[in-house]
Amino acid sequence: MDLFTANGAKEVEKPKFYREVFPYETFPHNEFIEGTYPYDLPEEIWVTDTTFRDGQQSMESFTPKQIEDVYRYLHEMDNGNGIIRQSEFFIYSERDREAVWRCQNLGFDFPQITTWIRPVPADIALAASLGIKETGTLMSCSDYHIFGKLNKNRREVFNMYVSAVEEILAKGIKPRCHLEDITRADLFDFVIPLIKTIDSLGKSAGVEIKYRLCDTLGVGKPFSRMAIPRSVPALVHHIKEETNVSSAQLEWHGHNDYYYAVANSTAAWLHGVSGISTTLLGIGERTGNTPLEAMLVEYSQLKQAKNPMNFHILTDIARYFDREFHYKVPDKTPFVGDDFNATKAGIHADGLLKHEDIYNSVDTLKIFNRPIKIAINQFSGMAGIAAWINAEYGFTGEDKITKKDELVQRIKEWIDHQYASGRNTAISDCEMHFLVGKFIVSKGANMKEIIVPGGCNHV
Repeated sequence: MDLFTANGAKEVEKPKFYREVFPYETFPHNEFIEGTYPYDLPEEIWVTDTTFRDGQQSMESFTPKQIEDVYRYLHEMDNGNGIIRQSEFFIYSERDREAVWRCQNLGFDFPQITTWIRPVPADIALAASLGIKETGTLMSCSDYHIFGKLNKNRREVFNMYVSAVEEILAKGIKPRCHLEDITRADLFDFVIPLIKTIDSLGKSAGVEIKYRLCDTLGVGKPFSRMAIPRSVPALVHHIKEETNVSSAQLEWHGHNDYYYAVANSTAAWLHGVSGISTTLLGIGERTGNTPLEAMLVEYSQLKQAKNPMNFHILTDIARYFDREFHYKVPDKTPFVGDDFNATKAGIHADGLLKHEDIYNSVDTLKIFNRPIKIAINQFSGMAGIAAWINAEYGFTGEDKITKKDELVQRIKEWIDHQYASGRNTAISDCEMHFLVGKFIVSKGANMKEIIVPGGCNHV
């Protein structure tokens, strides 16, 4: 039997580049269709982590100890749910394999340890030697890669991928097929026939093979009426309809080149994919991958975890990346940046004084262990100063001070003088602590004991 044609694969004389969509001389075009694709949110959804594979490729190599540390953070954040289902590792160097051994020896159920290999016998044998139960396997599927990178035709790479799956199954390992560049690939004449052929091999072996749908250049869009190959809903819908694979067999892997990584990943969940491939803090090649923390927050808006996920760990992770990898998370990054719940505008601070959730959509102290942050500058006003004091010293309810308090007025006068004298930088937290200690006149009935942090005894 000719496996290449058995499930409808077609050879082409010239590669199909979709130039009407990807002209290259300018930005990709948006093409729309009539009709929409239905929502199909799976009963069970999860994320997988590729920080140690795709993420690490964009940074200096991690040491085995650093990988073990980060793997522990992932385990602690998951808190026994299996929502952070798997973590993906390189295995090519001795230090890669040491990292795998270190994490295997921890004995954690989650994240499960998987690997990434090329579809060649040497890599397959290497994965088998490590006792790996599941491995991702690179399967570039667009004509850009087939003709341009691999210098082969569709039939040749099709047969290469099928042979790799047969060998992986023979080693007792579950294959995960990484369909690279699927958002520029020929879905009906190559991708779907490939999935059908490989899935029949899996069924014969009693193995539920997985398929990672890789938006390698981040050109996918989350819109239901967007045309193939860019529409995430369309890709997922047609793959499920044409191949009958289950949601649990499908995983989305996106990049953020056009700012759509999180939106595309959410669309993939909503239209029938169970797994979303992510990296911590969104690290990865070029503009990065889908951030793991973003999809955990998205998960929490779609499903109810068995155990509370430990989002407090996110701050520890951000600090670890800063300390160990010299990777500073941008201040404005949601959930992990220094300023993600900070306000500088006096009118916003006034709202926070009256009711915290006016300018904070969720209790960031309870969920992330991150109290609302008030940054003080020339625009903060009395409300900003009062809100800063309440946030820093934990004053709530009747203990809150107001913008009419004499302490607030004295600090405001000092700040006004600073900016009138030519200052153009924000007032630091240490300066504010000093000013509170300097100008406090009476704690009054509604004031708790104020202790100025050490080191903040001068300005």
